[in-house]
Amino acid sequence: MAEPLLTSIPTRGPFALQELALFGFGHQSDTTFDGVLRMAFRVDGDLESAVGVEVRQEGERLDLTIHGAADPDVVSRQVARILSCDHDGVAFAALGRRDPVIGALQEVAPGLRPPLFYSPYEAAVWSVISARRGRQQGIRLRERLNETYGESFELAGRTVSALPSPHRLAEVEALPGMPADRVPRLQAIASAAQRGDLDVERLVGMGPQAAGSAVQALPGIGPFYSSLIVVRACGFADVLPVEEARSRATVHELYGIEQPMTDDEYVAFAERWKPFRTWAVVLIRAAASRLRDRGAVGTGHGGSG
Repeated sequence: MAEPLLTSIPTRGPFALQELALFGFGHQSDTTFDGVLRMAFRVDGDLESAVGVEVRQEGERLDLTIHGAADPDVVSRQVARILSCDHDGVAFAALGRRDPVIGALQEVAPGLRPPLFYSPYEAAVWSVISARRGRQQGIRLRERLNETYGESFELAGRTVSALPSPHRLAEVEALPGMPADRVPRLQAIASAAQRGDLDVERLVGMGPQAAGSAVQALPGIGPFYSSLIVVRACGFADVLPVEEARSRATVHELYGIEQPMTDDEYVAFAERWKPFRTWAVVLIRAAASRLRDRGAVGTGHGGSG
């Protein structure tokens, strides 16, 4: 077996690997952190290949140990996107100095940025697996799919399995615990991935709105899951989830806004977060409870400053 490759990427501003490792979204459910983030995923531009990556933080850089045959530059760029280190974190910190609510959230959750799905392909598979079922059920089903049809890597003392390649996914006819109607949906995702329709560069080049419309052509993918695939896998940092009721309610709470905003009013209000509207909303949802614990909500100067 080939020796693992060692490389590093900059964090580009305040960053806490532990915050992202314990974030908990999609199939990610770790509740403890030993200093190593372990990931196994299909490689951008070649979804038939998989790698395992150990990520460790050393000050303002992330050290990567890459297991598997892939271009380390491609893997490094993919990890940077997955961990939101492909944007200017210094500028996001500056946003917190302009906006008191964002600043307070950054103070209670220092270095938190949005962790992303490994790729649009993986986000699409998760969307089908997890639809209309509890998250833990979806996680167990994804693990079963990975262990049965994907590749496994030994990463810092643990075995971590990658999602099956599109070719292997297309061959899946049944999986214990998975409803039969999900099989043709997964096969459609496999076909789309083999055609390049879920290539991250393609979707990024289309822009979030056009990309969202394009992935809704996949069976079982509606507006909610298309947004998950596009925004939380491609790495768009400045998309406002207008239809996400929970985050909007939290915005009203944190900024002390008593009357519900219309969509247009909300869009105008969110101008203050540009060019990090995605990051701002993720931070608001993820860290609001920490402000509540301090009793520091509803004091965010909700005017149009």
